[in-house]
Amino acid sequence: MGQIQEIKKKEKLIALIIRNNYVCEGVDFITPNEYSQQVAYMHHPTGRIIDAHVHNLVYRNVFLTQEVLFIKKGKLRVDFYDDYEDYLESTILESGDVILLVSGGHGFTVLEEVEMIEVKQGPYSGEADKKRFVGISNQEVVINK
Repeated sequence: MGQIQEIKKKEKLIALIIRNNYVCEGVDFITPNEYSQQVAYMHHPTGRIIDAHVHNLVYRNVFLTQEVLFIKKGKLRVDFYDDYEDYLESTILESGDVILLVSGGHGFTVLEEVEMIEVKQGPYSGEADKKRFVGISNQEVVINK
């Protein structure tokens, strides 16, 4: 399994997974500039100074929620769906893995007690923020290796 895994339907990216064993020097922005959620991996040596800064007020239009999950502990199965709620495949996330859910749908099954952190754009719109649907059964799961 690669250190960065892409889940796609044809050429459309559904999710990006950054596995716990991913490493590089410096800064690697894994997401394209146009994504509404930006994810980067950073590796700096002791003593490196990152200039103090503030972020400018920039007006942005966000039409699609993109979520990032940081798996702190446990195992989580992620089931991926396209925009039409058709099942694509599943993968297992473990401690240290990070996933950016870019498009389509998703569902989760906790395989081992999990602790995770979720980051997504706000403000939260309550139930208007998502459409729930019936996912697959455990017998239909296709684990992506």
